[in-house]
Formats: sequence, structure tokens, C-alpha cells
Amino acid sequence: RRVHGISAVFVTVPNIEVGKKLADGLVKGKLAACVNIIPSVLSVYEWQGKIETDNELILMIKTRTDTVNDVTNYVNENHGYDVPEVISTPITQGSIQYLKWVDETVMRRPSIREPEEKLTKIEDNSDL
Repeated sequence: RRVHGISAVFVTVPNIEVGKKLADGLVKGKLAACVNIIPSVLSVYEWQGKIETDNELILMIKTRTDTVNDVTNYVNENHGYDVPEVISTPITQGSIQYLKWVDETVMRRPSIREPEEKLTKIEDNSDL
């Protein structure tokens, strides 16, 4: 079976609790095959006219390229930042066995599956 496009999505988080919550939701919801939580990065950025410096962590999320928008939406809905950093890059080379595993583990579109808590919320709001 052919491996579909695989991407790595990077998200900064303020602490391990937020990182673990997002990672668990993404993996349980089949939006990601694996999320690495990389500790201790120093971020320097401009926000609302001021230069800020914060200690953060980085999530490295492995997913199918056609699922990146769903990952982005999940992060935006479940992250505490006003404007979460969500950036992605295609994975063009790597272990074929690993890439196949990612491809087989992440959900197939168009049937979007999310964690049970989110399904209840969506059904109650009839947003879909």
C-alpha cells in the first residue's frame, strides 16, 4: 500500500500539563500517530508591541498531511494561547516502516473522529 503524505506539525505550549493534554487528545482522537513533547525552549517574540521571552515546550506531532487542518483546529480549540503557534512541514524522507505506521494510525478523511468529550460537545451543538 502506498504511503500518503506525512507531515510534522510543531506547536509551542507553556507547560507540560498543556502539552500532555493536547498530545493525549490528538493521539486518542486519531489526529496524530505520535506526539513528542520536547522540553525547555526559550521563545523570543513580539506580542502586542512588546518583546516577550518565555520558557516553553514544543510538541512535534506526526500526522497525515491531509489531517494538518484538523490538527490545527483541535489545537486552536484546546490551547490556552490567544494565537497558538501551529506550523507544519512535509516529511519527504524517512523510515518507510515508520511512515506507513503513521499513515495507518491516523484517521482517514472525511470521517473525522475526535475524543469522546469533543464528540458529545459537537453533537449537542449540532455544528456539523
